[in-house]
Order: sequence, then structure tokens, then C-alpha cells
Amino acid sequence: MLASIPLLIVPFILYNLGLAGLFGGGADPWANEIFSVSMMSGGVFSMTLGDLMALIGLAFFFIEILKSTRTSNASILDHLLSTFVFVAFLVEFLLVRGAAHSVFFILMVIALIDVLAGFSVSIRSAGRDVNLS
Repeated sequence: MLASIPLLIVPFILYNLGLAGLFGGGADPWANEIFSVSMMSGGVFSMTLGDLMALIGLAFFFIEILKSTRTSNASILDHLLSTFVFVAFLVEFLLVRGAAHSVFFILMVIALIDVLAGFSVSIRSAGRDVNLS
């Protein structure tokens, strides 16, 4: 049952905790620099909290794609819950002032691609399971 919980709910919850001020104050907590590294080229690589959130979303997206290759009755529930997560992203993006941010938009698009890819992979794999002998 726990395997059916969409993992993209984690970045959704983390973003909302950031809106609540848990990750530092200021107008834009996602612009806070986590670390920076001087490169051999002379450039400086810096990672912000928003960049980290996008990376977390992509990591969970990869796991969700792997989960969508399962062919079981639980995968239907997984797709349904993933759709609810995308709808929650979309509603919050449209209605909450703090969600009108590029980091949240990227996470929402990741959730949309998860829904579309999950259904597409399931349909393709179900088509291979059909035996017309």
C-alpha cells in the first residue's frame, strides 16, 4: 500500500514548509545559497535552495517512472494518486501567491509529466501483455 503513495508529494510538502518560513526568512527563501564551490576554470558553482528542490523533484520523478512500469492493480491506484498530486500542484499554483514561483512551476511540470508518462507506460506495457492466440 505504501508503494502506491506518489513520491512527488514530498517536494510539494517541502515547498509548502518553505512558504511557512521553515527554510529561512526573507521574501524568497528559494534564492538562499546553500553552498558555492570555486571551479578550476575560475568560475563559481553555487547551489540555491530552489535548485535543490528541483533536484529533489527530479530524483523522485525518476523513481515514479520506475514505479509506473509495474503491471498490477496497485498501479491504477498509483496513477490516480499521482493525478491528485498534480491537481494539488495546479490549484496551489493558481490560487496561492507564494506558489507563483519558477521552482514551484518546475515541480508542477514534473508532476504533470509523471502523470502523462505513468499512463503512457502503463498503456504500452498493457498492450504487450495482451495475447491474441
